[in-house]
Amino acid sequence: MTATNVSHDRMELDGLTRFIHLGLMVFGILALMTGFLAGDYKHQQHLGFSFHRWFGIGLAAFVALRLWHGFSGPREARFREWVPYTRERLLFIVEDIKTLLNFQLPERPPRQGLSGLVQTFGLAAFAWMGATGALMFFLMTPGGKARGFLHLIKEMHEAGWWLALVFLVIHGGAVILHALAGKDLWRPMFFLQRRSN
Repeated sequence: MTATNVSHDRMELDGLTRFIHLGLMVFGILALMTGFLAGDYKHQQHLGFSFHRWFGIGLAAFVALRLWHGFSGPREARFREWVPYTRERLLFIVEDIKTLLNFQLPERPPRQGLSGLVQTFGLAAFAWMGATGALMFFLMTPGGKARGFLHLIKEMHEAGWWLALVFLVIHGGAVILHALAGKDLWRPMFFLQRRSN
């Protein structure tokens, strides 16, 4: 059942997918960080909200691009190739969890097994944030409190902050663990060459 013998090169990402990932990372982190400043939307002077608003709409644009790319991009980037919805892919997740419980890192091609589940969760969290944020971007007028439907959207958006933060901790932690184990899987995401072992 294990997919450890599959080459990592088979699943290398194209330049557009890496660019989208970089955009998601940059705008996602900036939007999360400036979210703490966005409470000033109620005031006439709302610099924090303005920063958060523009970083958030940048994130929403990259999420939309990633969703489009996930359905029409190259084979390796398409959701049907890695989103864990089949029995076999779900069993890979179980195997990966067992491997982690033995204090070992799973050996899988990118976006397979537990990493595929984490990336699916992250994309869903940022899509949630992007969709609710885009609604607020176009519907919210700074200088007053959000009321009615807009207040509901704002609350949904704020709840998504925790989902995005959980994803960043898990994903960032996994990248750090792999790097400490000598697996520089992060380098291609920044358009750098992997070190030869």
